[in-house]
Amino acid sequence: MTIRWKSIGLAAFAAALTLSASYAQAAGVLTIGRREDSTTFDPIKTAQNIDNWVFSNVYDVLVRVDKTGTKLEPGLAESWTTSDDGLTYTFKIRDAKFSDGTPLTAEDAVFSLLRIRDDEGSLWSDSYKVIDTAVATDPRTLTIKLKNPSAPFLSTLALPNASVISKAGMESLGADAYAEKPIASGAFTVEEWRRGDRIILKKNPNFWQADRVKLDGVEWISVPDDNTRMLNVEAGELDAAIFVPFSRVEELKKDPNLNVLTDPSTREDHLLINHAHGDLGKREVRQALDMAIDKKAIVDAVTFGQGTIANSYIPKGALYHYADNLQRPYDPEKAKQMLADAGVSNLTLTYLLRAGDEVDEQTAVLIQQQLAKAGITANLQKVDPSQEWDMTVNGDYDISVNYWTNDILDPDQKTTFVLGHDSNNNYMTNYKSDAVKDLVAKARQELDPAKRAQMYFDLQKMAKEDVNWIDLYYSPYINVARKNVENFYQNPLGRFFLEDTVKNQ
Repeated sequence: MTIRWKSIGLAAFAAALTLSASYAQAAGVLTIGRREDSTTFDPIKTAQNIDNWVFSNVYDVLVRVDKTGTKLEPGLAESWTTSDDGLTYTFKIRDAKFSDGTPLTAEDAVFSLLRIRDDEGSLWSDSYKVIDTAVATDPRTLTIKLKNPSAPFLSTLALPNASVISKAGMESLGADAYAEKPIASGAFTVEEWRRGDRIILKKNPNFWQADRVKLDGVEWISVPDDNTRMLNVEAGELDAAIFVPFSRVEELKKDPNLNVLTDPSTREDHLLINHAHGDLGKREVRQALDMAIDKKAIVDAVTFGQGTIANSYIPKGALYHYADNLQRPYDPEKAKQMLADAGVSNLTLTYLLRAGDEVDEQTAVLIQQQLAKAGITANLQKVDPSQEWDMTVNGDYDISVNYWTNDILDPDQKTTFVLGHDSNNNYMTNYKSDAVKDLVAKARQELDPAKRAQMYFDLQKMAKEDVNWIDLYYSPYINVARKNVENFYQNPLGRFFLEDTVKNQ
């Protein structure tokens, strides 16, 4: 999923810069600077990292991804069994409570799963349509029957958006109120949400692992400007900050009061292409664009060597990544000839980008210069970050850099979103291939790991041939924390394990 900016008012921006909050001075309260504010605490109504990375510590899931980001482990489901035909899953729900002290039961899990499957506001319904029935056979037993075998099913239960919410609380408060101040099933509760400024979390004493939580609370503070956010950490006005600019890494490493943290990630930056716009619908044109972009120059200049060239939509280190996938060489002259052979001349594109994003703007200028060498004009359209996402979803662009971090261990989710004709037009690209779509569906149901691996290798080759988008680079998560902060860690899927973080005085 991607991370997106939200607009904030001038007063809130000033507040974010001064960071004046008495609660933040309390012992054991961790302050984290981030670019933007959250949008909701309703897990089914967002697909954005800015939301999921916060409510992963407010809600809990049935099945968790471990710290290494490579395997599943028990969450609210302390154990489970699967029938021989792969269609029936039986989960034992642990003895747990919500933050309001009410018992968390199998009925709450049923409510949460059917809601993400059936609610018209759910952004994730397609991933859960495989569920035929979900019933609570007793307060601590959840039985799920699938319509057909699904290799990624257990992984989808670890998705933050499938978090277990309180059935009674949602029905009593209503979705809108619950989305503002939810009843927590995770390590922290939402004490206060100051829109455009900060979210204040407090330790949840009713969390089933409350003894594990060391912090009294957490504040996620919006500081949109990258350099200001780094200065706040250097000055001790923030305990930590995420999204360290590549250009600041080496400088921050020299500060004896700071730790720069580079954690393995599943992040892949890519150039979206709107296939519905004129000549961009021609595969030869998209192949020419791919050949006209010098990925190594982007990695060197923009990431300062922190990134590596991407060759697939499935990131390096993730399940079924195809290491030998095609990488087209940088050859602007050949790209120019390919365009001529396709009958395309004077190709002019609108390049949509977020104003104020240092990396986005550097990348845009480089790509604009590189495309020009192939005779392609890219007009940069800088827009307020609050506009950019909606414009992309609405298809108001020709090309635009975006990124994705995996939400689950299995490649099915991202593959479905970007290749399987999903409801967002294959992640806003309008890419269509029936052969690819059919293989995506078959790979989801194939339970033989070797056969399934080959299917994903084939999908990566087909996507590269069609140029669904242009793979740019992979990069680690880069965060910074004061030296008195321990265990500030983000796993490859992006989850912060704040239940293990310690702030020493």
